[in-house]
Amino acid sequence: MGTPDFAVPSLNALVAAGHEVVCVYTQPPRPAGRGKRLHPSPVQARAGTLGIAVRSPVRLRDAEAQAEFAALDADVAVVAAYGLILPQAVLDAPRRGCINVHASLLPRWRGAAPIQRAILAGDAVTGVTIMQMEAGLDTGPTMASGELTVGGSDAGQVTENLATLGATLLVDVLADLDSHPPVPQPEDGITYAAKIDKAESRLDFNLSATQVVRQIRAFAPTPGAWFEHAGERFRILEAQALLTPEPARPGTIIDDRLTVACNPGAILPLSVQRAGRGVMTAEDLLRGCALPPGTLLA
Repeated sequence: MGTPDFAVPSLNALVAAGHEVVCVYTQPPRPAGRGKRLHPSPVQARAGTLGIAVRSPVRLRDAEAQAEFAALDADVAVVAAYGLILPQAVLDAPRRGCINVHASLLPRWRGAAPIQRAILAGDAVTGVTIMQMEAGLDTGPTMASGELTVGGSDAGQVTENLATLGATLLVDVLADLDSHPPVPQPEDGITYAAKIDKAESRLDFNLSATQVVRQIRAFAPTPGAWFEHAGERFRILEAQALLTPEPARPGTIIDDRLTVACNPGAILPLSVQRAGRGVMTAEDLLRGCALPPGTLLA
């Protein structure tokens, strides 16, 4: 039971380990692109190439959907970034319950956006937890975990690394469930990773340079942290934090390299993108776009 790219390595690992995947549950196809054509989720696309049956119910609270799930007669359900709440009837249906691959070191960052929240908070280390699911939001007992150093990676890189780590841990746990007894989570250190609001990806140059770079990393490669100028939206996908000897109004371009003043410090964009264009360096952007020193960005 999964939807985005993060869940694909877990599906691949289950198949490679010889488990019988009786069905894949994923979110329904969504409209995307200029034509708004329906596109299957990455998990659905991968399941199709593997020849595995796919179901994509809008919700699981209907008695019919719950009966269909129970009829699979599964030993265990594996959940990885599925996106739907599992009612108690679904949680109870598999003989060994439902196991979740969660992208944080629980109890830190329970919730929908653990990777982005960890980067925004400046966490030096994050990880993956394999947990036994219960009705609460990521409150279930844990079965295994693995750490990952965040470093200067963006959300895309961290997601890819955690997906690989999670798949490895998942297969290890399923190889011998009895040797991984669920352990209750500690009460200390609980934080919540609220769903990302689109407005959060708008760059706030009133923050410190360090915080602005974290914002850029947390939203790269998608949706991309952005600013507006002259009615056009620009995304910054990579940047460095700098110290500036002389303070300037936050949001002001202070040199001919597109360095932008923050509060305090400044950021030097390295990878940028204009609306409808490809990714380019700041130097290439400035060749075709007038953003001289003194320009105030919104």
